[in-house]
Amino acid sequence: MFFVDALETAGLGNRSHLAGGTRAAVVVDPPRDIDRVLAEAARRGVRIVAVAETHVHNDYVSGGLELARLTGARYLVPAGAEVAYARVPVADGHVEPVDEGLVLRAVATPGHTPHHTSYVLEEAGRAVAAFTGGSLLIGSVGRPDLVEPRLTEELARAQHSSVHRLATELSDEVAVMPTHGFGSFCSSSRADGTHSTIGTEKASNPALVQDVDSFVKELLAGLDDVPAYYAHMGPANAGGPAPVDLTAPRPADADEIARRLAAGEWVVDLRNRVAFAAGHVAGSLNFEADGQLATYLAWMIPWGRPVTLLAESAEVVGRAQRELTRVGIDRPAAAAVGGPADWLADGARPASFPRGAFADLAAARARGEDVVVVDVRRDGERADGWIEGSVHLPVHQLHRRLAEVPDGKVWVHCAGGMRAAIAASVLDAAGREVVAVDDAYAAAAEAGLSLITRER
Repeated sequence: MFFVDALETAGLGNRSHLAGGTRAAVVVDPPRDIDRVLAEAARRGVRIVAVAETHVHNDYVSGGLELARLTGARYLVPAGAEVAYARVPVADGHVEPVDEGLVLRAVATPGHTPHHTSYVLEEAGRAVAAFTGGSLLIGSVGRPDLVEPRLTEELARAQHSSVHRLATELSDEVAVMPTHGFGSFCSSSRADGTHSTIGTEKASNPALVQDVDSFVKELLAGLDDVPAYYAHMGPANAGGPAPVDLTAPRPADADEIARRLAAGEWVVDLRNRVAFAAGHVAGSLNFEADGQLATYLAWMIPWGRPVTLLAESAEVVGRAQRELTRVGIDRPAAAAVGGPADWLADGARPASFPRGAFADLAAARARGEDVVVVDVRRDGERADGWIEGSVHLPVHQLHRRLAEVPDGKVWVHCAGGMRAAIAASVLDAAGREVVAVDDAYAAAAEAGLSLITRER
């Protein structure tokens, strides 16, 4: 009997898969922190004999090279991928033995990248699961615009052809197991659900129910922003990522924290947004450890800028450090645990700012207060409607566009509160008077705020 275990990396919206039989297994699209994979293989009592990449990833740093080195597994990488290390170049139709009666068959599925390859797990000659990487996702497909703008439409059309090939060649009951699509920006649209089959996708996936021209037009019109750090992931994966170092960062005292802030480095407070708003080190930025830390910190920080982590415990620092290695922020410059009283230099007072709901914003406007409303959602979210009179500055652009924020008290909002907290910390660090709206966007209408909707 075969097994397939999914290893979820929720913060990045990705999954890796460990699949095998009674003695041996293959890992598809492994995460950077491979200790999780090794632990799962040990739990299963199997030896990892192959590591397979569906493509050179643009959204995270792969642990595949190191995993193959440590285990002695064959490292399967699509033949069309330009990489700087030795690997088994995989072409369409390649068959890789995994365990007795169990093989992995490569299927060329260009679209997410030109060289993208899916892998079909076959037991006794029968397909049982398809590891589709960034090709066929659950209710969607991988986006085609991460390689080269001039190739985007060509790759979109290739994506349509590739998923049709999978749907034609595989039986309806075959499980679809993508890498992307659980919140990843590599997905071309929001994908709901955690499990699917070829038959389910044939009935509902836009790529399989639309003609190619309609599909491409809709796909290209719906593409969201690309996180800035993606530009660094492909080269890192092609060059060969270094092993991960998860040893504890060097501890920093209050004076060092102050020096690093004065030097223009980023000091990141990992506490929840309520605690941060109530009191924090002036100039520090709030990226919640339990939010999409890696995505938004890596998106916003100038690449290579040193980062110091502040948290309530060493355990939180360790979790954050692990998450950041997945996007190439390998070693924090330093870290400190405790609270603001431990992080503030002698004589310094904690900074703070208020939080509010959309009802509070409506009340402030009703009182005639001169308020500035800044919407930090992404372009695609804003397109569905916005608060009348609000200024649109997506959170990942805000730190570079502070001069565009009008004078006055700034009420900053997103769709739920997490990104508004990041933005509020950026504005607070810049010396602006700010209120963080910690509320669901749907409450804006309920509060009586005037909304603008665009005909689409």
